[in-house]
Amino acid sequence: MKTTAAFTVCIYAVIFASVAAEQKSKNCNEVRTAYSSKGFNINDVPNKGIHAAHLKVCPQGFSCCTLEMEEKLSQQSRTDLKAPVSQLSANLQSTFTQRHQHFDKFFKELLSNAEKSLNDMFVRTYGMMYVKNAELFKHLFYNLRRYYTSGATAVHLDAVLADFWAELLERMFRLVNVQYEFSDSYMECVSRHTEQLKPFGDVPRKLRLQLTRAFVAARTFTLGLALIPDVASKVSAVSASPSCVRAAMKMLYCPYCTGQVALKPCKNYCLNVMRGCLANQADLDTEWNNFLDAMLSLAERLEGPFNFESVIDPIDVKISDAIMNMQENSMQVSQKVFQGCGPPKATARSRRSTKDSGFPGRFRPYSPDARPTTAAGTNMDRLVMVTDVKKKLKHAKKFWSTLPDTVCAGDRVAQGDECWNGTAKSRYESVVLGNGLANQVSNPHVEVDITKPDVLIRRQITVLREMTSWLKAAHSGNDITTDSEEGSGDESGSGCDSPSCDTDKDIYFSTTTPVRSRVGKPEDKSSGSVQQGLCSLPLVLAGLVLALLALYAR
Repeated sequence: MKTTAAFTVCIYAVIFASVAAEQKSKNCNEVRTAYSSKGFNINDVPNKGIHAAHLKVCPQGFSCCTLEMEEKLSQQSRTDLKAPVSQLSANLQSTFTQRHQHFDKFFKELLSNAEKSLNDMFVRTYGMMYVKNAELFKHLFYNLRRYYTSGATAVHLDAVLADFWAELLERMFRLVNVQYEFSDSYMECVSRHTEQLKPFGDVPRKLRLQLTRAFVAARTFTLGLALIPDVASKVSAVSASPSCVRAAMKMLYCPYCTGQVALKPCKNYCLNVMRGCLANQADLDTEWNNFLDAMLSLAERLEGPFNFESVIDPIDVKISDAIMNMQENSMQVSQKVFQGCGPPKATARSRRSTKDSGFPGRFRPYSPDARPTTAAGTNMDRLVMVTDVKKKLKHAKKFWSTLPDTVCAGDRVAQGDECWNGTAKSRYESVVLGNGLANQVSNPHVEVDITKPDVLIRRQITVLREMTSWLKAAHSGNDITTDSEEGSGDESGSGCDSPSCDTDKDIYFSTTTPVRSRVGKPEDKSSGSVQQGLCSLPLVLAGLVLALLALYAR
């Protein structure tokens, strides 16, 4: 009898405990608090669990959720699903928007400083003699700036440089032969012989190669930096599918309906949901990584042989060297022209006073300490700037394929068996699928149609692939960003495909300098900007003119 009584007591204890647990599970106070914290009306939540055979997503049976609650929480799950992806994307966008602005400002200030340095040096050395012809140099920098901002569709860099040297040759040739008259047709003949004459020595060829490669690299690199936030913005804006939203609701808020508001989803469960929801984004990763690798390679070029600063900063010295070459070889150049183009027509000779024609000497470049500094600061600061952006580029690799892992981390998920597996608090048994659309055929939580890739993301894949080809071309010194209808494969610039680009400190390579055609330019006469300068007889070489006049008088 005692044994039977004891057994009966135990049975009642188990029943009472079970009833108490059931009563607790039916108590929805914690759910009311959590639901209200999301901004919803607390009165939507029943005080105790109800039989929820009407629910469409969460487990049926006794539940703290009504159908109305499930619908509202489903919309909340869409927001909660997007939030971490948007935040990660926003961080990426902010990082590279800042880097793009920094580099863009740096390159533009280098150009402005180089122009100012040339102007100050030439004015200080020659005064009005330079001022009368300053528009030629201003026009050069104007076109260099246009090329940097608008590319080869707006400015053909080779043609700009060829025109600059041709105009400079015209002015100087007329000056050193002031006792002769030269028609436009005669000067056209001079231009045709420029390649053989080499009046400025090897400076035009070297400078053209240096400027082309440095400008192409700098411009393409800044375009690449600008593309990163643009792609991130578009890709992160892709809306979730209805199946994805349903899976997110089941993962995030069905624990609420069971009264377990603190229960987190199992990590592997979260990974499968997010890899299904972000399958299209993950497919961006291959071209994204290729693009970032190309950016890193071009950054190496900018630090080494295609260094923009090392080319643009001393451009004043290089142009002055070219002028000095013309000065020193003017008699030989003139004789060769007269032999090839015929004797020119002599004019009435006039002598100028020594005061008016005094030649103050060679161009004197500023010392590095006297040159302006850019917003980037010292050379060490600029080195840190490049190092920093390379670090950020490396960190951005695999951004899209690792998004599910980044989202399903920290306090968003739970480890072990004490987690929500989609139906109960227990171990998650399903195998974790791979990334990308093709791996989602058997996703247990998200229905993914692998035959219908997202159009917007596929477009971004194409954009990245195209930008990568531009970066690789810039790595070789070529600009292929021109519109296809502009020519039959012509590329602006002279490339360097050999390994010597990495080690050649002088970075000069043998290339034919294009000859500018002087036919069909009547606008030069009417504009008065260039041709009028030819008649102003600049006094840059006045000292040499006196010597020539003295010889001629004999």
